[in-house]
Amino acid sequence: MKSYSESYKAAGVDVTAGYESVRLMKKDVDRTKIPGCISGIGGLGGLFQLDLSGMKEPVLVSGTDGVGTKLKIAMLLDKHDTIGIDCVAMCVNDIVCCGAKPLYFLDYIAIGKNVPEKVAAIVKGVSDGCVMAGCALVGGETAEHPGMMPADEYDIAGYSTGIVDKSKILDNTTIKAGDAIVGIASSGVHSNGFSLVRHVFNINEQSLRTLVPELGMSLGDALLTPTRIYVKPILDLISKVNVKGVSHITGGGFFENIPRMLPDGISAKIEKGSWTIPPIFGLLQKEGGISEHDMFNTFNMGVGMAVCVDKADAQRTVDILKENGEEAFVIGETVQGDGEVIL
Repeated sequence: MKSYSESYKAAGVDVTAGYESVRLMKKDVDRTKIPGCISGIGGLGGLFQLDLSGMKEPVLVSGTDGVGTKLKIAMLLDKHDTIGIDCVAMCVNDIVCCGAKPLYFLDYIAIGKNVPEKVAAIVKGVSDGCVMAGCALVGGETAEHPGMMPADEYDIAGYSTGIVDKSKILDNTTIKAGDAIVGIASSGVHSNGFSLVRHVFNINEQSLRTLVPELGMSLGDALLTPTRIYVKPILDLISKVNVKGVSHITGGGFFENIPRMLPDGISAKIEKGSWTIPPIFGLLQKEGGISEHDMFNTFNMGVGMAVCVDKADAQRTVDILKENGEEAFVIGETVQGDGEVIL
């Protein structure tokens, strides 16, 4: 007898919609398979076999995050096929800051009403992100929550595990005054500060679909641009240069995140004007009357990752990142201090 419940459906949960979601997403999940995957979706646990060859002291590194209120933009535009990239990015970009290679990913989607095509579009984005990061989507969960949220709303969170040899963990112990800080360009706002973004722009469907000349696209397209995934470029850089520290510029902007890669007694002096700030940030600052401090304390301001290297390695670092398709620039240096960011 097939699984089906009229009573549960009457209460707002259609289990058959869940089965259809899994069927629709399977082809995208299959794209993420890498060596080590020994199970498909649908099981009660995602199985992954570790390859520890060449590692003396393997360490697992885990990260979890969501997308936040950027989801409101996707819901208003009924566009759901890129938001999963953001979810993956927010996890794997953190993991790689330790020098770890992400191995696998799991997602959790809570949704008011399970519309299989919508869930499949969300998972397509997750799969795209996993392919970009070189990790496998080994499982997940979609939970229908009638009464907890409106039928057309959802939330998504993710979890990833990576691996690094203990001796290769980036732990900031070699950072000293006079080292270079290299910034890697962001693709825009990424997935942080959207409560402020929505407050500034008084977001609605009409405003999102309006072409904004300064942006060269609609406001919605600019805001839904997915978070850039830096895993492969950072891992390649680590294999070629003595990288001393890496910081993912997320919520809290420069002032919260750059100090996370600095040891005691070291500050970061950032040279404004050493990179081009994307126009979306200028528009936000102007429309919202936001101070420069608050802009740098909320948004990435065009720098998605900051990397600390010896000054002698700065140009080579920029070149390697450019070879990996990233726009990179020296944005400052480390100085004696108490762990602050000096603009």
